[in-house]
Amino acid sequence: MIVCHCQNITDKDIRATIDWMRASDAQTIITPGKLYRALGKAADCGGCMPLFLATMRASPNMEVPMQLRNLRRGTTQENPDERRQESY
Repeated sequence: MIVCHCQNITDKDIRATIDWMRASDAQTIITPGKLYRALGKAADCGGCMPLFLATMRASPNMEVPMQLRNLRRGTTQENPDERRQESY
């Protein structure tokens, strides 16, 4: 099934790319942008994005690796010592 008419991307292309990305690096976070780049294409009109994302989510290899889950709990990336002064 064609998912993106502008770039001629099929659901098979998306699944195969996800499988390839996961096989090459089991810890990678797979995003639509990374998929487009791996396919050598770029998003055009964005009309396909809901179907593109649904196809990605349906892939069994889209699961976030166990060691990368819950990284945000209880931590923030903001360092209070590096904040700008209010007068800045």
